[in-house]
Amino acid sequence: MKDHNQHPLPGGLVLLKPIGSRMEPYTTADTVAEYAQVQRQTVEHLIRKHKSDLEEFGLLGFEIRACPHRTGASLQKLYHLNEQQATLLITYLRNTEPVRRFKKALVRGFFEARQELARREVQRAVKAPVRRSLTDAIRDSGENERMHGHAYTAYTNLIYKAAAGRTAAQMRKDAGLPKGADVVPLLSSDALALVTRRENQVAALLDCGMTYDAIRAVLLGGENHVHTA
Repeated sequence: MKDHNQHPLPGGLVLLKPIGSRMEPYTTADTVAEYAQVQRQTVEHLIRKHKSDLEEFGLLGFEIRACPHRTGASLQKLYHLNEQQATLLITYLRNTEPVRRFKKALVRGFFEARQELARREVQRAVKAPVRRSLTDAIRDSGENERMHGHAYTAYTNLIYKAAAGRTAAQMRKDAGLPKGADVVPLLSSDALALVTRRENQVAALLDCGMTYDAIRAVLLGGENHVHTA
């Protein structure tokens, strides 16, 4: 199965992907091969050989990607490994110097991923009451009637465009999510904090009597946005 929702963290060893309603860290078989300095075929062989052991720690995920060749392109399975699976897989490798360095780097990578996810949870908790205030401000301003029922969508897209560089609709499309899906899990903790500030700003401007076009000029002409994870 193809996973459209890969979100690299600094360092590139550990990625994030949505599982249900939450984001989870993982690494790939190719990453193990590259940083442990072993052949990709060796890593794939070990995964297949010890598949039942690895799946004691969760479903063994994968994506299918195109692998270009001179004669065309073939499809290749790329395994995804959670923290426990990656740790177990490394024990099957020879304890060389590159493998030992990779072990330490991977421990740091997963630790940093968990820290980032914890920061996101804090920002989401802060964001919830702010979003309710913004909804009230849009309702009380009369903007939803003036914009024929599209004000909530328009302001949401404007806020995400100003904070993350893409509208909520663009983020859903890029991540392969259905219309109306929550895009908050796709945001880094820094982007979430900026979205919250933008929501506060829009609510205040609406309370001052400003309308969409004027608010759009303020937001998109202001501070730089923060990219998503």
